[in-house]
Amino acid sequence: MSKPVKEMIVSEYRRRFGELSAAVVVEIRGLDAGGTTRLRDELRAKSIRVSIVKNTLARQAFKGTPLEVLDPAFKGSSAMVHGGASVVEVARELVERAKKLKQLELKAACLDGIFFSGADGVTRLSTFPTREEAQAKVVTLLLSPGRNLVAAAVGPGRRVLGIVKEIQERLERGEAIARVAG
Repeated sequence: MSKPVKEMIVSEYRRRFGELSAAVVVEIRGLDAGGTTRLRDELRAKSIRVSIVKNTLARQAFKGTPLEVLDPAFKGSSAMVHGGASVVEVARELVERAKKLKQLELKAACLDGIFFSGADGVTRLSTFPTREEAQAKVVTLLLSPGRNLVAAAVGPGRRVLGIVKEIQERLERGEAIARVAG
């Protein structure tokens, strides 16, 4: 491959992956053409993209970017997988697919400059909460004291309301209400 062609590929990798701070690297070498197409179609339906990369050129393109930590994963046949709502979602999808497709090898992943090595690392990443899930947990934690305060303030009123409702029902049935001395 000539130097100008290599420079064009590196430039394309920078354009395509330049905004990414997280991705998963897989090897799909053992899949036949139909299996690869099915995998790509299933992932594309979830806005996840699979791109085969040249290892040496990917290393050059990712120098100085958050994806640089993926350097050790670029050995053998490599494909970058990215997209979806977050890299955690991508990892979850790939872990599920790897259970069915033994030829799909999970090589590595990165999230904000943190490297996750091998299938174990990608599986560990898949257990992380997505950004939306983490935000929901924080909101729940922040609202919890307020809920407790409202429940404490409303509780006595509910008891009084219950007593009034019981008196109303007895009067409607024609029962006498005894006065409590106190």
